Amino acid sequence: MTDTNNILLYVTNPTASAQFYAGLFGSKPVEVSATFVLFVLPSGLALGLWDKTGVEPAPTTSGGGCEIGFKVKGRDAVDATHAEWRAKGATIALPPTELDFGRSFVAVDPDGHRLRVYALTEEM
Repeated sequence: MTDTNNILLYVTNPTASAQFYAGLFGSKPVEVSATFVLFVLPSGLALGLWDKTGVEPAPTTSGGGCEIGFKVKGRDAVDATHAEWRAKGATIALPPTELDFGRSFVAVDPDGHRLRVYALTEEM
């Protein structure tokens, strides 16, 4: 079995998506072209933003059908990340909320991809 080392999101405007994620992450992409942008997250996971008009086979769904999880350490980190992302202009679909697994909030990117920040109950 191979290791998972990247996530690809199909986007309508790679430049706009790159600006959104650069602002959110506070980092620059490691690769940029007209149709593709790549970020490497602190965990080593790569996040690719690919212009959906060039993907083969063509995507059959749009943003919002799944989500990327960002695990943080503790309730306070969830709230602090929420405040930081809101200040950076992220659209919040779910404010910080206590759920059955822990504390979480959900933001969405320009294409509707869901970004869930969470802390597990047993780790708080």
